[in-house]
Amino acid sequence: MPLESQDYQEIREAVRALCARFPNDYWRAKDRDRAYPSEFVAALTEAGYLAALIPEAYGGSGLPLAAAAAILEEIQASGGNGAACHAQMYTMGTVLRHGSAAQRERYLPEIASGALRLQAFGVTEPTSGTDTLSLRTTAVREGDNYRVNGQKVWTSRAEHSDLMLLLARTTPKDEVARKGEGLSVFLVDLRAAVGEGVTIRPLRTMMNHATTEVFFDDLLVPAENLIGEEGQGFRYILDGMNAERILIAAECLGDARWFLDKACAYAKERQVFGRPIGQNQGIQFPLARAYSQLQAARLMVAEAYRLYDGGERCGEQANLAKLLAADASWAAGEACLQTHGGYGFAEEFDVERKYREARLYQVAPISTNLILSYLSEHVLGLPRSY
Repeated sequence: MPLESQDYQEIREAVRALCARFPNDYWRAKDRDRAYPSEFVAALTEAGYLAALIPEAYGGSGLPLAAAAAILEEIQASGGNGAACHAQMYTMGTVLRHGSAAQRERYLPEIASGALRLQAFGVTEPTSGTDTLSLRTTAVREGDNYRVNGQKVWTSRAEHSDLMLLLARTTPKDEVARKGEGLSVFLVDLRAAVGEGVTIRPLRTMMNHATTEVFFDDLLVPAENLIGEEGQGFRYILDGMNAERILIAAECLGDARWFLDKACAYAKERQVFGRPIGQNQGIQFPLARAYSQLQAARLMVAEAYRLYDGGERCGEQANLAKLLAADASWAAGEACLQTHGGYGFAEEFDVERKYREARLYQVAPISTNLILSYLSEHVLGLPRSY
């Protein structure tokens, strides 16, 4: 049975061909230098893959989420890192679903063509973390503008994005009728804002993720850049989180495939004590278990995007998909590193790079523990734990 899914084979083959132009030494060099893979992102943009989810009326491909999942899975399975640009695919969904007709006409065609990059999402803050309802960044209406003050952290790709989707508090927390109200979403033009109220500082992390912290100091944002209704922004971003989780789950499937392919090839070739190490059950069993986890996760990812594309509720399935796929990729990474032994730590084998990248998805974009809390409360009916 092949490691990859059999859906969207033509797209998968084309993505694999594109990724072949950016082999492991390309990604190794970017990781070593902590450099942004601009050439790879440009190639994906030119091929139209980052506009897969934008309707044809706005210059995109109008494909379902299942197709976007196939694209990102193949990038990861080819040894690349779609996290460099995957938000360009789905962040625009807030504009598409909740923006005005004027905003859609103004921004979506240029996002589809790649003339505008919208791949920065300002939500998380140093003091609140994943407690989004406690964020402190404020946006106060002053005539035709909002004055924004505050700070965001783990805002990935802000240095490589023209626009930022920003979540800020427009009504004090103690003045709202319902706790989910009082937050609003804005489109911030970073091209004009940097140095004029916005400061971006890179954060060096254990993997090459182009993440930053962003400071807002009396930034003026035109009121016309408010997305949807004031005070309803939390609902808008929740609407897009299922798509994000499903797509990142697909990336995790790709990572798991890469690890298993790499480990099995090495286990067949590596000779110790006069025989291939893949003959030993101590090598076989962890790889076989990781494979079983991959295939089980694949079924849940497929179910999640089936429901999403059908317009059905899929909160449970999106969270399960992300949980199971992240666990599958991590199990495959562990087995791959162990199969390679000391060579797994050597840069030239690429295992340690992919291993570091895969570890992120136990934490982001939602941590494993928060998924378990969601399932406990909303699926199993247990008392809320926080």
